Amino acid sequence: MIVSGSASQALAASLARELEEPLAPVDSERFPDGELLASIPELEGSKRAIVVASTVSSDAHVELLQLQDALGEAGVDEIVTVLPYMGYGRQDRQFDVGQPISARAVARAISTGTDRVVTVNPHETGVCDFFEPTASAVDAAGQLAEPLPADLADPVFLSPDAGAVGLAETVRDAYGTGETDYFEKTRHSGTEVEITPSDVGVAGRDVVVTDDIIATGSTMSEAIAVLGERDVGRVFVTCIHPLLVRNAYTKLARAGVEAIYGTDTIERQASAVSVAPVLADHL
Repeated sequence: MIVSGSASQALAASLARELEEPLAPVDSERFPDGELLASIPELEGSKRAIVVASTVSSDAHVELLQLQDALGEAGVDEIVTVLPYMGYGRQDRQFDVGQPISARAVARAISTGTDRVVTVNPHETGVCDFFEPTASAVDAAGQLAEPLPADLADPVFLSPDAGAVGLAETVRDAYGTGETDYFEKTRHSGTEVEITPSDVGVAGRDVVVTDDIIATGSTMSEAIAVLGERDVGRVFVTCIHPLLVRNAYTKLARAGVEAIYGTDTIERQASAVSVAPVLADHL
């Protein structure tokens, strides 16, 4: 059966349809002291359970651990944990003295209650090694081509930095035509990003800016502002994980974005396409 975390209900339902497996009922409550309780009232006869839970918050992490424990307590033979979005995944190394490697800490906790972990486009694939056994990463970037308009004019697929150019290439290949390039990006802090313009010609051309995660939208806004200075055609933004926190929508709209398309690894207004088909193929 498919078991859904609170943050992944639509994706869990889509995956259940893809795999033709039942979707389990999940009850969630919060006690007066703030503690959570997630339970699965109907578990009889289940030999395999797939927990689908994006850990977008600390509460989501606790809920996932509780769901895993409930399945183990019920004697389920195999527990598969699907992390469409892995929270704390960007804290994959010690950035300063005294800091934890948070991705490793949460991976160790999640590993205790599961037989297998699958995640989608982690920011750094190295985080998969923190799990025991090692997690497998599914690439859903090709799905981002699906919601794009069919009439893009001589499109350019741009990533905000060199490290994400492979993502742009995957989206371009899935779309079927276009050029790829990237911006040089220097991050000075969590909110301050300097973008060095690329040499790609964008005048009169439609541009699709791609990335794995959009959080505050600062990086994308800076990149799109550079494009606006070059008489770009339409600008579309695509990402695997549409966190889109704080005023990200406003920043991107003010920068001149035509539309924002993300997947349902994080369920937001911009979640225009599902990763359920690629997860189903992998599972």
